[in-house]
Amino acid sequence: MLTLFSFPLIYIYEKAFGLVSDVTLLELSDTNSKLLKELSNKAPGTFHHSLNVANLAEAAANEIGANAMLVRVGALYHDIGKMTNPTYFTENQVSSINSHDELEPKESAQIIIDHVIKGIEIAKKNKLPDRIIDFIRTHHGTSLVYYFYSKESENLGEVNKANFSYPGPIPFSKETAILMMADSVEAASKSLKEPTSSKLDTFVEKIIDGQMANGQFLNANITLKEIQKIKKILKKKLNNMYHLRIEYPE
Repeated sequence: MLTLFSFPLIYIYEKAFGLVSDVTLLELSDTNSKLLKELSNKAPGTFHHSLNVANLAEAAANEIGANAMLVRVGALYHDIGKMTNPTYFTENQVSSINSHDELEPKESAQIIIDHVIKGIEIAKKNKLPDRIIDFIRTHHGTSLVYYFYSKESENLGEVNKANFSYPGPIPFSKETAILMMADSVEAASKSLKEPTSSKLDTFVEKIIDGQMANGQFLNANITLKEIQKIKKILKKKLNNMYHLRIEYPE
């Protein structure tokens, strides 16, 4: 009887103090939940990307003693905003037609940036805990939508960076910093042609060092030693994902 009465108390406790229990995280990690099912149906490429990011982020969190379950759940939901315009994101494009070809770089950048705002709206509508919404809000920090920024710079020369920057805030915990690293590395790794171990290692170093140089981890309470450990585990996991396979005879 006491156990049955305790479940409503957990919900009240979480709402009152802005916390999220392991019970709630376990429920949210179920990929058959309504919201994740919707994501897999509307944006299957994004759903697959989120699963990969969740695996990378969970391994990195375990490596430095962060909350691995929280990071995993945050990773599963971090890109739910892409459901509103799935075909504008490369992982969901199944044909050679690119929806951005008919748009100006500034318009394209705004659509990409808006997936964060849309994600927060969807999360609140579905009553996701604030701790999970934090991952949606911070997973790009204040970084640039670099591809479209470069494209606009080629066309016009001088460009206002504010029009191509995510609104932030930057990550403010170890867990949100881990997600930013895992998300950037996983997404960008898809652009590598014939990835080798040395290419992947250089690639991980370049991306995370760039994020550090841009001050994305200043509020995250994460040490350089911990970042080095995260780099190491991300390199290992990516090498496992892209390892060479035996070519079978026809």
